[in-house]
Amino acid sequence: MKCIDQRTGENWTAYHGDCVEIVASLPSESIGYSIYSPPFASLYTYSNSERDMGNCRNNGEFFENYRFLIDQILRATSPGRLSSVHCMNLPTSKARHGFIGIEDFRGRIIREHEEAGWIYHSEVCIWKDPVTAMQRTKALGLLHKQIVKDSCMSRQGIPDYVCTFRKPGENPEPVSGELDQWAGDESFVSEGRLSIDLWQRYASPVWMDINPSRTLQKTSARDEKDERHICPLQLDVIERCMLLWSNRGDVVLSPFMGIGSEGYVALQQSRRFVGAELKDSYFKQAAMNLEGAQSNAQSQLF
Repeated sequence: MKCIDQRTGENWTAYHGDCVEIVASLPSESIGYSIYSPPFASLYTYSNSERDMGNCRNNGEFFENYRFLIDQILRATSPGRLSSVHCMNLPTSKARHGFIGIEDFRGRIIREHEEAGWIYHSEVCIWKDPVTAMQRTKALGLLHKQIVKDSCMSRQGIPDYVCTFRKPGENPEPVSGELDQWAGDESFVSEGRLSIDLWQRYASPVWMDINPSRTLQKTSARDEKDERHICPLQLDVIERCMLLWSNRGDVVLSPFMGIGSEGYVALQQSRRFVGAELKDSYFKQAAMNLEGAQSNAQSQLF
C-alpha cells in the first residue's frame, strides 16, 4: 500500500498513501528540510484507516508508530540539516483519562527524536489567544467561573510549539545570507538594517506576531462544501521556518501534508516539495493547492 496515487508538477510531487512507507522510499540524504504537524495522538481522528497514526487508542500506541517515521526522516535528511515539528501539549479529560490535566506531548516528541539520533536544535513557543480557545473548546480550566469557584482547577491556555531537530554531520550546503523577508502579522517595521531587525524578531523564544487566521484553508479558493482541515498550520509559521532553515532549490518534505500548506509555501519560496497524505479528500485538495501555488510562482516570474 506504499502509494495509492501520485500527482506531480514542476518542482513538486504529492503521494497518496502511508507516509512511513513513502518516506522510506525516498533517497538517503535527499531532503534539505522538513516541516510538518503530526497528528496530535488521539486528540483528533482523521480517518478510520489502521494506517492513520491519529487513529490510535493512546499516546503509547501513537509513538510506537511515529518512531518509524522519525527514523526514516533522519535517514532521508542531508547531514547537518533540520526537521521542524509543530505540536502542542494535550489536554486530558475525566471521561478518557480519569483526570483533568495536560499530557506532555511536546516533551515526548523531543525525547523520541533524541533517542532516534537527532540533535535537539531549538524550540519556539507560539502564543495563542486563551479567549478564543475558551470559546472553541469550553475547557473547564479556561472558564472565568472556575476562578470564582476554585482556581486550583484553572489553567493558562495551551500554546503551540515548533520543535526543531538537527541531523548530526557537516552541512554540505550551508543556509547562508542575510534575511530579507518578513513573515508574520503587520506589526513589523524595520528601523535600520533589515536583516538584523528581522532576526531580532525571529530569534525570540516566543512568537507573538503570528497571524492565527492566515492559513491555506482561508487563503486558497475553496468551495463551502469542501471538507475542512481540522488544524492547518499557519502560513506565517511555515514561511518563517523555511526562510530561516532552507535554501532556494532545497527539497522540502512534509510527511503529513494535509491540504498542502507546507508545499504551497515551498513553491512560493522557490523550493521543491515532496509530501505524503493518507486521507483521500485532503490529498485531492493538496494537489489542487500545489497546482495553484505552481501557477502563482510561474506568473511572478513574468
